[in-house]
Amino acid sequence: KKNTVLLDVRTPDEYNAGHIPGSLQIDELKTEDFKKQVAVLDKTKTYLLYCRSGKRSKEAMLLMEESGFTKLYDLEG
Repeated sequence: KKNTVLLDVRTPDEYNAGHIPGSLQIDELKTEDFKKQVAVLDKTKTYLLYCRSGKRSKEAMLLMEESGFTKLYDLEG
């Protein structure tokens, strides 16, 4: 949807093994790089985050909230 971004927070290898088409990949495990890459994203958009089990996407949401993002959702399944 317009103004919605799918954000895959897994590693590049995991992303390359299979991902949701159209998703943006930023590795949450590399915390400082993640923060830098997220800093340039549009805070007015809605972000749907996902990873393999839900742990990294929850961590990523916390980091993004600290940076001022408010429209964040953790995908299940």
